[in-house]
Amino acid sequence: MNQAILELNKIEKSFPGVKALDEASLNVYPGRVMALMGENGAGKSTLMKVLTGIYSLDSGNIQYQNKPVTFKGPRDSQHAGISIIHQELNLIPEISIAENIYLGREITNSFGRILWKEMYDNADKLLARLNVKRSAKTLLGELSLGEQQMVEIAKALSFESKVIIMDEPTDALTDKETEFLFKVINELRDQGCGIVYISHRLKEIFEICDDITVLRDGKFIGECTVKSTNEDALIEMMVGRKLDEQYPRISVQSGDTRLEVKNLNGKGIHDISFLLKKGEILGISGLMGAGRTELMKMIYGALPYQSGEVLLEGKSVHAKSPQEGLSNGIAYISEDRKGDGLVLCLSVKENMTLSGLQHFSKNIQLQHKSEMMAVDDFIELFNIKTPTRNQIIGNLSGGNQQKVAIAKGLMTRPNILILDEPTRGVDVGAKKEIYQLINKFKAEGMSIILVSSEMPEVLGMSDRILVMHEGKISGEFDAKQANQELLLACAVGRNINKDVA
Repeated sequence: MNQAILELNKIEKSFPGVKALDEASLNVYPGRVMALMGENGAGKSTLMKVLTGIYSLDSGNIQYQNKPVTFKGPRDSQHAGISIIHQELNLIPEISIAENIYLGREITNSFGRILWKEMYDNADKLLARLNVKRSAKTLLGELSLGEQQMVEIAKALSFESKVIIMDEPTDALTDKETEFLFKVINELRDQGCGIVYISHRLKEIFEICDDITVLRDGKFIGECTVKSTNEDALIEMMVGRKLDEQYPRISVQSGDTRLEVKNLNGKGIHDISFLLKKGEILGISGLMGAGRTELMKMIYGALPYQSGEVLLEGKSVHAKSPQEGLSNGIAYISEDRKGDGLVLCLSVKENMTLSGLQHFSKNIQLQHKSEMMAVDDFIELFNIKTPTRNQIIGNLSGGNQQKVAIAKGLMTRPNILILDEPTRGVDVGAKKEIYQLINKFKAEGMSIILVSSEMPEVLGMSDRILVMHEGKISGEFDAKQANQELLLACAVGRNINKDVA
C-alpha cells in the first residue's frame, strides 16, 4: 500500500462532560477510498472537524504530505488541498448555483470585477460532470434536496483537492445520482486523490471503498481492506457486539381501521386511496420525487390538498396546519430534521417537548418537573448520547439528533406516527434501537407509516407496503409476498397487479 498522503495520529478532543476522541487515528492513501465507519457519536464528524481546523485538537498530531500541519479553519485546509462535503448542507438558497460554488472566491479580473461568464461556464462543467441537468444560473432554492447535495459535491470538486472528505454524500441522492457520484469518485481515485468516505450504508462501502477505518466511542478500533472483511465482521467492529437480526419485525394482530384516505388529489398527488389499521406498520416505497413526502404532509396538514377525503376512526377531518394534524393525533417526523424537525440552537429538552408542551401544562403553568422526567425517560429509552438534557442539540451527532426528532413526535402522544426516512444518516446499531422502539409502539396499538428509500428497511419492518410512482400508488403488497424486484418494478412505473396482496 502507498505511503499515506494524510495521517491523523492518536487525536484527542474533549468537550464539557464528554471525551469525543480518545487516541483516534486515520490514514488516507493516494488513489484509494478510505471508509470511515462507526456508530453515531463514535467521533467521525468530530475527527473531520479537528482535521479541517473547525476544532483544535487537545493532543496528537496531523501529517499531510509527510509534513506536520495545523489548520486554522476550513479555508486554510481548503487552500492546502483538503475539501470536506458536510452531511448538513452549507448552501444559500437565495443565490445561484454558480454563486454557491464560488462563494468567497469568485473569479475576478485584475480590477476585482467578477467574470460572470467564466464563473457560470466553469460551474456548468462541474454540473455536467455530475450529470446535474441544471443551468449554473438557477437559484439554488429551486433545486431538490438531492440536487443541492450534488451542488455541494461540485463545490468540493472545484477546489481540485488532493484529499476529499465525503460525509454521508448519498443521503439525499437518488440511485441514478449515486451512480454518477460513484463514477466521479472512480475518476478522482484514478487521478491519485485520497478520499475519505463516511456512510452508514454498508452496501456502498463494499461497492466503492478500498479500505476501512472503524471508530467506536472516540477510539480507533482498526483498519482493514474491504476485500479482507464482510458485513457481519464490520458491524461487530462498529458496535462491539453481533447484531443477529437487522430488521426485528414482530407480529401483532392489527385492529380496526384508524385512517382512511379516499381519492386524495393535490400538487404532485393523484387519486390516492389507502387504509391504515391499529397496530400496523404501513411501508411507503418509491423513488425520490414520487410524491411520498407530499402525501404525508397533506395528511398531517403541512400541505394543502385540492380534493378527496381523510377519515380518522371513520370521521372526516381536514387538517389545514401541522397544529391541526397534532390535534387529530397525527405526528409527522420530517425527512429533513435540520430544516423541519429541530431547532438546532435549542437544547435537547426544549426540542423534545416543543410540540407537546400542553401535556406538561396545568392552569396555564408549565410543570417543569414532569417535563424533565419525561425527557430523561426518552433519553434513556432511545439511548441518546448526550452529556445532559440541556445540551444544545446542534452539538449532537446526526443519529442522536434523529432520535430526539422521533421522541419529539412521540411527546405529542399520537395515535398515528408518520416516519419519513427515520433512519437516514443513522448507524446500524442505532437503526436497530429505532426499529425496536417502532415495534414497541406497534405492540401498544399505535398506527405507523414508514416512508423509506431503503427497500430492505421497508420489507423488513412493514406489514403492508404501498409503492408510489409519479404521485400515484403503483403497487400494494403484503410484506410477506413482496421483494425488492417487485417494489422496484412498481417504483419505475411498470404495470404490476396491485392486488398481489
